[in-house]
Amino acid sequence: MKAVKVGKQKRGKAEEPDEKGLDFARAWVEFPDPADEEQVFRCDLTWLTSRWTCIFGNGCQGIQEGRADDGCCTLGAHFSDEDDEKRVAEHVARLTPELWQFHDVGAESGWVQLDEDGDRQTRRWEGSCIFQNRPGFAGGAGCSLHILALKEGREPLETKPDVCWQLPVRRTYDWIDRPDDSRVLQVSIGEYDRRGWGPGGHDLHWYCTTATSAHVGGEPVYVSYRPELVEMMGEEAYEVLVGLCEARLSSQLPLVAPHPADPA
Repeated sequence: MKAVKVGKQKRGKAEEPDEKGLDFARAWVEFPDPADEEQVFRCDLTWLTSRWTCIFGNGCQGIQEGRADDGCCTLGAHFSDEDDEKRVAEHVARLTPELWQFHDVGAESGWVQLDEDGDRQTRRWEGSCIFQNRPGFAGGAGCSLHILALKEGREPLETKPDVCWQLPVRRTYDWIDRPDDSRVLQVSIGEYDRRGWGPGGHDLHWYCTTATSAHVGGEPVYVSYRPELVEMMGEEAYEVLVGLCEARLSSQLPLVAPHPADPA
């Protein structure tokens, strides 16, 4: 995800008790990738066993003050690479005016723009991502690419830009040099909190990952985000993660390092 560049805003609701702080104890676990001996996973069990869930359109306050209906779509989405943009383009070609509110605008003048650094991202139109249908649109409010996926029986991760379907799970890579001169790629799977957006993340009006109002899910993140996690980790590594998460939650003792935004 490209670092967010936003001006100073009045923090407003972001300063209310709904959001917990960013620094708290976390329980991490590391395990070798069953499918790749040169790779290990480092996973944040505090986040993955938390009860966070997306509350877009159901209490989401939005990352920009006064635009709660945008959720986190206000700034548009940067493409991770050329393949990401090409994949999205293939699905955009199937969008119809009935599914995409700004179909005519996108078809006539494009749906990609360059940011101030010359990087490619989805075009912003009337204050938010051009693919975001506004409330009241007959085809449904929210991401038209998401709506397309559901209509076709697909997972939204197939149709949306990488950053859109991965949020708010964050995957990072680090090469680790070991004392025996071996080297391993460490893949970390954790919470995409405000810091993940870069310095501008601290100026977002509101953000959901540490908001108590968003920790109301019926299932923990590792279950509700199964398709996304399998895509990020692979099926074999995900099954190892499931076992570790289940062991954590089945303990008769109080959880070590629970997420502070989870219900007590």
